[in-house]
This record gives sequence, structure tokens and C-alpha cells, in this order.
Amino acid sequence: MMRTVKNSLKLLCGAGVTALWVAGAAHAQAQSSAGSNENLESSPDIVVTAQRRDERAQDVPIAITAFSPERLQQQGITQPQNLQATVPSLVVGNNGNPSREAQSFTIRGQGATFQASPGVVVYLNEVPLPAPISIPQQGGAGNFVDLENVQVLNGPQGTLFGRNTTGGAVLLVPKKPTNDFEGYVQGKFGSYDNKELEGAINIPIVDDKVLLRVAGAYQDRDGYTRDVVWNTDRDNLHWYSGRVGLTLRPTENFENYTMAYGANSRTHGTGTVNTYLNVPGLAATSLVGLPFCVEGPTIPGFSASCDVYRAASAEAAARGPRETAHGTNSFQRTKTWGVTNTSTLNLNEELTLRNIISYQRFKTTYAVDSDGTIFQFDDGDPRSYPAPGVVTLPGDGTPVVYENASPTRLPRDDIKVFTEELQLQGDLFDKQLTFTAGAFYYDQRPAGAQGAGATGFCPALFTGNPLVCGVYDIRYAITNTSKALYAQSTLDLGLVSPALQNLKVTGGVRYTWDRVRGSAALYQVLAPGEFFCFSDNSIATEATGCQFEANLKTKEPTWNIGVDYRFSPELLVYGKISRGYKAGGINANAVFTSTRTFPPEFVTSYEAGFKSDVRLAGMPLRLNGTYYYLTYKGIQRATGDFNPDTFASGARVLSADARIQGVEAEASLRPIPGVEIGGTFSYTDAKYKKYEFVPSSPTQDCTGNVISDPATVNLACIPFQYVSPYIYSFHVSAEQPLGNDLGTLAMFVNYSHTSAQHTAGTSIPGNQPGERLEPFGTLNLSLDWRNVAGSRMDVGFYATNLTNKLYRVSNSNTYNSQLFTATLYGEPRMYGVRLRYSFGR
Repeated sequence: MMRTVKNSLKLLCGAGVTALWVAGAAHAQAQSSAGSNENLESSPDIVVTAQRRDERAQDVPIAITAFSPERLQQQGITQPQNLQATVPSLVVGNNGNPSREAQSFTIRGQGATFQASPGVVVYLNEVPLPAPISIPQQGGAGNFVDLENVQVLNGPQGTLFGRNTTGGAVLLVPKKPTNDFEGYVQGKFGSYDNKELEGAINIPIVDDKVLLRVAGAYQDRDGYTRDVVWNTDRDNLHWYSGRVGLTLRPTENFENYTMAYGANSRTHGTGTVNTYLNVPGLAATSLVGLPFCVEGPTIPGFSASCDVYRAASAEAAARGPRETAHGTNSFQRTKTWGVTNTSTLNLNEELTLRNIISYQRFKTTYAVDSDGTIFQFDDGDPRSYPAPGVVTLPGDGTPVVYENASPTRLPRDDIKVFTEELQLQGDLFDKQLTFTAGAFYYDQRPAGAQGAGATGFCPALFTGNPLVCGVYDIRYAITNTSKALYAQSTLDLGLVSPALQNLKVTGGVRYTWDRVRGSAALYQVLAPGEFFCFSDNSIATEATGCQFEANLKTKEPTWNIGVDYRFSPELLVYGKISRGYKAGGINANAVFTSTRTFPPEFVTSYEAGFKSDVRLAGMPLRLNGTYYYLTYKGIQRATGDFNPDTFASGARVLSADARIQGVEAEASLRPIPGVEIGGTFSYTDAKYKKYEFVPSSPTQDCTGNVISDPATVNLACIPFQYVSPYIYSFHVSAEQPLGNDLGTLAMFVNYSHTSAQHTAGTSIPGNQPGERLEPFGTLNLSLDWRNVAGSRMDVGFYATNLTNKLYRVSNSNTYNSQLFTATLYGEPRMYGVRLRYSFGR
């Protein structure tokens, strides 16, 4: 039955494409006698700011993918996860974090590392969004509302943008106020009781002098993972956001733009689903002399049978991927807001002075059930539990009474970020020499107390028993500051000799001073005035006695050298070499004194590519391609950690070296006016060259031997983490004016595919069940009737994951360290209708 439905849906989409294509061809023939419509024939150009100035994307000699507002809506891009497989070499995932909102970007194998600076920085209005410590997330809900465009830049971007990056940058460009009174109101209603409302209004208060734009959005949607213990839905959405932009132009040469934003999200948390329990490992493990489980006869009140864990696994398998059973009531609350002020002074026709200053806040509180069972394996922030007697041990019937709730709940992250950037831009000699130079300052620090409580490791029979399995607490306060000076210039050598016209040379340099400092404490309250410190296996009389402090300073130059040549208006070729750098950090989750800090990482990128707009048999064809080769050193690789002396679960950040190479391509063909066929493709080949460390627990290495401390493990043979070798997408876009002012029919169909991805950081393939995420593809559809009968009303239908593909987006990779594995599944099919009314000009 399911196969029949899928085939029917595919047939329906194909029929729709064919019908619109034929209609478009007929319409094009009718137009040929009256003159062609250039807007329908040529590929659309998006003005980007990849080099901190307005340029056509096709004129920028870097690999860049840009999305217009129309394309964002057609592809249903409302959050980072929706960009998966639509951009070459881009992977979006949770990176092992048990929070659905932890959607981080990895480009060309470089991305987020737990507790480290992001490898791909997200900017809103040219300012980097806050990057919290406990979760690989940048910004909050509503960032994709009312945007001018989204730009994804591949490769190091350190010589022009605020923060250093090794992987790339994602630019979210908000719509700024204009001199027209206009706006829109849009509503969406769909599956899982989805309700969305979005709108914006643009008001020229004083003609061309005082301009205002206000936008807001709201979404409420049920979750798609049912928690049978709590009788609630996980993975739901409930958020609202707002943005205000004010432009002041007191004189022709001065402009001041202020943007303020805010968002509030409140959900039932993430539906982690248990996939494996390591029963042999549990049988071999004990806590304070109490076994986690025993094979064979049990001793009442002392041990539970290992069959309870097998029964839990059987129940999880029977429930399937859309149901779970949490031992803690998961949730997440995130609040973000910020103000950015950009002042632009035209000193003369050639020089422009800009100043960008911002202040932002990010606060999130969440509870997670990392293992997806009623057992206590690293349950985060356990304050409220099921009532006594409600839950029983699977297959056993013994009531589970939870009594070890955490007495306090602090924000996991509560940070404030201040940035200041002063920039001078020049366009000299009729724009044959352009330059940008500036200074950048970044300061991110705690705005209040941060921390969490968790139960780390508890035998089945003693689940919830505070005498055996007490709550351990973590507190941390980490400050990141970065100072940088940078400059980049492009010279058209035609200024030197007419024979070299259109041959350009670009050079950029940046020097950065980074400092990471702070403190952390990981402890358990044994009794009043008695605290057990996990990081050094000591006893303290107060919590601050378990605290350690760290201070890490680094300073590094980064640079960029490039050349590009425009052979004709239709063809641009380029090559560049760039060096990127990302600061080290503090490991607040250290359970050993030797793992409290980690060093920076570096990448050198060699890249060559072309951008072309040509005609194939008379049809406009846009084809862009890139080849790159990276040497990647000091790679920050986060992994779980476990101290067998203290039974403390924590984390550490390892170091590795690798080489990465790949190709990227984007193409679009317009066979007839109003129809576009296009796609993207990338191949990434990533291999470790060096990956050695001293393990904290027995670890199998590339020799096949199990290595223990103090010997060194060699894992250079394992697959590279968070890389999908093949990523590609295809789309068909068709528009058909109906005539007689009836409006326009528009359709967009997109298929995106991601190949298999390895997620384990320290495991030989086969030793970590579920670490390989299977390949998957999703089909999206958008149908719109725009400007219905001249009413300025648009009516549309949308569907994402049309075939309801089941796929995984993350894996915990804790089978050997914490004796369980849990996974996160991607969104099921979502569909609905949208209504949009535009007013004003």
C-alpha cells in the first residue's frame, strides 16, 4: 500500500511538471511573435555581500550558494536543518547532541565541536550570532523570517568577516526598510496541527529620510515523537519572533541602520529514541559494589536481571521510531534578542567608512533524556519525574520510584555578546582597485549562572534511588574574547596594462588575538558540607572547592591570495589559497585534570573554479564548478569520556590531522521561458593523516588491538566524522501566467539526497552500533497560484518529505562508554496550505 502511495505521489508530481512545461512552451510560442520576456529567459541574479559589498553572485570568485526569498519559501527553508543537501558539501546535523534545536553546519568536513567555537559561523545582518557552550547552536527561532536572501560561503572566510572560520559562513540578510509603503500577511495551516502566522510592514515615515520595517512570526506545531511515559509529544514547535529595522538618512552621505530582533521558543524537548543497550557491558559493570544487572538468579533488593534491559530494547523496537519512553520530562526553552547598529559615511565617491556595533543575549534551559529509556543513563536536569509506581522495570514489574531529582534548575547557557567592527572600504581608479580594511572585537561572556544537574550511571534496580544514584551537578562560566585587524584588496591588472584587463589579483591578511578563560566544577553532593569532585577524585567542603580555572591565549595570522580572470561576460575562472584558524577552548565537562583545555585548529585551502552563463542549443545554461584541497591540522574532535574511578560521565576534545578534497557544482538550465531545471552536486573525500591519543578506557585502534592507558591509540584509519561523500539535489521550477489578469501558476519540485555519514569520533567501524547514518533522499513540492484574479492574494500548497522517508539525523555513539545508544530521526512528511496577502506597492 505504501509503495502504491509513493508511486502515485511521484506520478502526480511528474504529471504536474509535464503539464506546466507544456503550458509554458505554448505560452513561450505565443510570446515569440510579440517579443520575449527577459525575466523568464535568463537565470535570476542575486545580489550578495560575500565580499562585504553588493555584487552579483556570479561575479564573486568564491564558492557561494544564494537563496532568494521566493526560493526559501518554495523549498520550505525555515530552519538550518532545511538546508541539508541543498548546498554542495553542506551537512546539517545535531553532531551527537540530544537536543533537536542543536542544528549546526559542517562544510567540507569542518563544523561545530562541543564546547568550541563554530567552524561555520552564522551571521545576521553582518554580525555573528551567539554561539553557546553546551549546545552547538547559533541563534534561536525565527532567524529565517523576512530575509532578503541567504548566502552560504564555502571555505575559510577570515580575512573579511568578523570571526575566524575554517569551514565557511552562512549569511542571513534581513530585508531592510525601503521608500515604499508595502507589506504582507501570510498564514500556513498543515499537518501535525501546524499553525503559522507571519507578516511585515514597511513604512516610509519621512520620504527617503526615515524608513521603518517591522516583521513578526509565530508557529505552533505538534510533535512527531510520542512519549508513552509522559503521554506527550516530543519534537514539537512553539515559538514567536519579531524584528524591527529603522533607517535614518539625515544627509545624502550618511546612513544609520538599526535592527532589533527577539525570539522565544518553548517546546516539549527532543524525542530521543533508544536503539541499543549494551547488555554484556552492563553485566560486567557495577556501582559501589552493586551490579547493573546479573545473568541468572538475582538477589532480591541487590540486583536485577539483565532481562530487564533486553525487555526495554524489545519494547523500544516494538514502539518504532515515532514513540519513546523517557525517564525525565524533556523540554527546551530558548530566548534570544539583540540590537545591531550600522553607520555608513560616504567620505567621497571612492571611500566609505562603516561602523557595526551589536549587543545580543542568548539563554536556553533544557532537560534531555539521552538514552531514551526509563533508566538513568546521563539524564539531563532531572527535576520532575513520573509519579511513584507509574513506571515499572520492563519485563520485571518492579516499580521505579524516582527520588533523586535535582534541587535547582539553571540555564544551560546564559550569555551576552558584544561586537564592534570599524571598516573602511575603497573603490579607486574607476573600481579597478577595491579594498576593505578594518578592526573587529568580539566578547562573549556569561550573563548569569549556568549549569545543569544529571544522573550519570545507575543500575536498573536502583533507578531514582538517591542513596545509590545521586544527581551530579556541573557549573561553568567561560568567556571568549577575540580581537583582529584585517585588510583585503583586489586589483584589476588592467590598471597596469590594458593587455591585462579583467585579470584580477586579490590579497588579504588578518591577525587575531584570542583568549578563552573561565571556570568549571563537576561534583556530587554526598552530604551537607561534603562534595565529591569528579574532575580530580577529591572531597571538598563546598561546591567551589571542586572548581577549576583555565586560561588559554592564542594569536595567529590568517591570509588569502587569489586570482580571477573574466574571459568574457559569460565566463569567470578563479583560483585561491587561504588559511583559516579556529581558537581552542575550555572543556567544562572534564573528568580528568589533563583534559581541561584543548588547542586551536588550522586549515589551508587550495581552490580553483569557474562560473559561467552560456547557451546550450540556444537555451540559457548557468554552470558553476569548484575543486578544492585542504590540509586540516589540530582538528578538534569532541567525544564522550568516562572516569572509571569516579563513575563520572564527561567529555574531552581530541586532536587530529587530515586532508580533504572535493568537487562542487551547481547548474540551471532554462529550456523554455518560465521553466528552470537545475541541481547541485558535491563529492567530498576526507581522510585522517594522524589521529593519536591516550585513551581513558580500553579502545580498539587500527591494528585491531585493544589499547589501554598509558599506551597511545592510533585511529587514522577510521572514517571521517560528519562527512557525506555524495550530496546532490535536482529541482524543476515552472511558472505560467494565466492571462486576463488571473495571476500566475508556479510550481517547484526538489529532490535532495545525502549519502551515508559516519558520526563516531573514536570508534573502529562496527564497534559503535548505529554510528553510520544511512543515506536518504527527500522530495519537496510547492504549488502556488499567485495574485489570484488580481486580488494580491497568493494561495499555495506545500509538502516536505513528500514520500515520508524515514531517516536518522544523529546518533549518540555511547554504546561502549555509557552502555547505550540513542538516535534522532528526521522530520516525517509535512504538508499544508498557505495564504499570503500583499499590500502597498
